Amino acid sequence: MCWIAQRDSTVVINMKRLHLALAVVFLTAAASAGVHAQGLPEPLTLADVIRVAGERRDEVQAALARARAGEQRPTIVSALDDPMISPSLDHLPFMWGGANWSVTIEQQIPLSGIRDHRRVGALADLDRLNAEAGRSTLDVGLQAANAFFMLQERRRTTTLLAEQLTFAREVVSAANARYSSGTAPQADVLRGELEVARLEAVEKSLVGQVRAAEAMLNASLALDPDTRVPPLAPLEVIEPPPWPAIKAALVQRPELAAGRAEIRRAEADIAVMRDMFRPMAIIRTGPAYTMTEGKGWMAMVGLSLPIWRDKLRAGVAEAEAMRAMSEADLRAMTRMIESDAAVAISQLLATRDRQTSLVSNVIPRARIAIAPAVAGYSTGQLPLVSVIEAVQALWLMQADLIAADTELGLAWARLGRAIGSYEAITK
Repeated sequence: MCWIAQRDSTVVINMKRLHLALAVVFLTAAASAGVHAQGLPEPLTLADVIRVAGERRDEVQAALARARAGEQRPTIVSALDDPMISPSLDHLPFMWGGANWSVTIEQQIPLSGIRDHRRVGALADLDRLNAEAGRSTLDVGLQAANAFFMLQERRRTTTLLAEQLTFAREVVSAANARYSSGTAPQADVLRGELEVARLEAVEKSLVGQVRAAEAMLNASLALDPDTRVPPLAPLEVIEPPPWPAIKAALVQRPELAAGRAEIRRAEADIAVMRDMFRPMAIIRTGPAYTMTEGKGWMAMVGLSLPIWRDKLRAGVAEAEAMRAMSEADLRAMTRMIESDAAVAISQLLATRDRQTSLVSNVIPRARIAIAPAVAGYSTGQLPLVSVIEAVQALWLMQADLIAADTELGLAWARLGRAIGSYEAITK
C-alpha cells in the first residue's frame, strides 16, 4: 500500500510538472504572438500606416460597435408593444360561496404605417452611424499620416546632420594641418571647431526628437510607445486627380452621407407624426368565470381617440422644421467640403512646385558654390569662413527640401481626407 501511495504521488508530481511546462510554452507562444501582432511591415509605407491605424485604433472600434448596436434598432422600434395580462377578481361574495373572475390579454395594434416609418427612421440612424464610423477611420488615418511624415522628417534630418558633422570634422582637420604648416591662422581652426560643436549640440537634441516622433507614431497606431518603428518608405508622388474627379468623389464623404441620413430620418419622423392622427386598435380577450353562467370567454375591441389635434399638428410642424434644418445643414456642409477640397488641391500643387524648384534649381546651385569656395581656401585666397558659409547655404537648402517633402506629404494626406479616401494618394 505504501508503494502504491508513493507511485500515485509521483504521478501527481509528474502531472504538475507537465502542466507547468505546458503553461510556460503557452505563455511564451502568447508573448511571441503579441510581439508579432505589434510588428510593422518593413519598410513602413504611408498606406501601411493608414491601414494599421484604421484597424487598431479604439476610436474606430468604438464607432463600429456603435454601428453594430444601431443595427438592432429597426427591429426594436418596429415591434408591437408588449401585451398586458390582467387577472381580475370581479365579484367576491362575503360568504365565500364563489367568485367572478377573469384573465384578459390586451394588445395594442396601430392602424397606420407608424411601425414601418419608425423602422425607416432607425435605418437612417444606422446609415448615420456607419458614416460616423467612416469619418473616424478617416480622422485616425490623417493623424497617423501626420505622425508618419513627422518621424520621416526627423530621421532624414538626423541623416543630414551626420553628413554635416563628417564634413565639418574634415574641415577642422584641414584647418589644423594648414595651421601647423603656418599657412592658416588659428582663427580658422577655432571657427571650424565652433561649427562642429554647434552641429553636435543639434545632434544630441535630435535624439530625443526622433524618440518623441516614434512614440507619437506608435500612439497613432495604437501600439506600445517603445515598439520598434522600421525604416520609412519615401512617398511616391503621383499626379493628383483632376478637379471633376475630385468633385465627383466628394459625394462619398462620410459627413455628406450622415447629412443625407439626417434628412431621411427627419422625413420618417414627419410620417410618424402624421400617423399619430390615426387611431390605435386595442384588443382584449381571455377566459372568465361567473357564479351564474360558469366558465366562458370574453373579448373587447376598442379604438384610441386622437382628439388633441393641436398637439399632433405641432408635432408635425416640429418634424418638418427639423427636415428643413437638415437640408440646410447638408447644403452648407456640401459647400464647405467642396471648398476644403479646392484648398487642399491648391496647397498640394503649391507645395509640389516648391519642392520641384528646390530639387531642380536651388540645391544644384548651392552645390556648385562649394567647389570655388574650397578652391579659394586651398590657395589662400579665401578664409575658412567662406567655405563654412557656402556649406551652410547648402545645408540650409537641404533642410528646406526635407521640410518641403514633409509639407508635400501632409498636403497629400489632407487631400485624401478632403476627398474621403486615401486610396488615390497611397498607390
